[in-house]
Amino acid sequence: DPTGNATITAAQVDNGSNDNCNLASVAIDLTAFTCAEVGPNTVTLTATDDSGLTATCTATVTVEDNVVPNAICQDSTVQLDAAGNATITAAQVNNGSTDLCDLAPVLSIDITTFTCTEIGPNTVTLTVTDASTNTATCTATITVEDNVAPDAICQDSTIQLDPTGNATITAADIDNGSADACTIATTSATPTAFTCTEMGPNTVTLTITDENGNSSNCTATVTVQDMQAPTAICQDNTVQLD
Repeated sequence: DPTGNATITAAQVDNGSNDNCNLASVAIDLTAFTCAEVGPNTVTLTATDDSGLTATCTATVTVEDNVVPNAICQDSTVQLDAAGNATITAAQVNNGSTDLCDLAPVLSIDITTFTCTEIGPNTVTLTVTDASTNTATCTATITVEDNVAPDAICQDSTIQLDPTGNATITAADIDNGSADACTIATTSATPTAFTCTEMGPNTVTLTITDENGNSSNCTATVTVQDMQAPTAICQDNTVQLD
């Protein structure tokens, strides 16, 4: 029963015991069973007549545990690693599941690994199985988070001022293969515009932001050069000897 106990009477073992005179009583040596007796048990029936004569026989009483375990889940949060993966075990989902008879029921979950595609809440089912193969399930919400910043990688660059004395770069010009375990959402650089006043080396910051809001920076040296020759403009003139 739900308390882990079962009882029988002699009548449940007796299959028509009789005596030529009068059968005074029938009795059995085992009437109570617990989880320790799950399976076959030999029970002895003793029949006694009015003259005090006895006879015995044995029966196999099979005790079954059909009470399902008590599955108890707990929610959890896991972090993706630098490679964009995370794993959990059934123990992380279990919150003290118990079974009437089995002190160590088998725990299993339907999802154990997570990647960038599972960012956010995920429903995981815990299955608790006891020694009698009774099962019970519960569900937990496993929240997957990506808190790993992208790997920002910079490269230096050299640019030329145009005939108007201006030059611009894009983030791609100083990005040297920045990467993220999930997906890079945006790349930006500061500053991106240069004039004659920025001739020579300039420090530019590259910012990489992934789809989960993590960001990282690196710096590159952008060297501004003026390779435009001046425009020489002449005019004729007439002078007088003194």
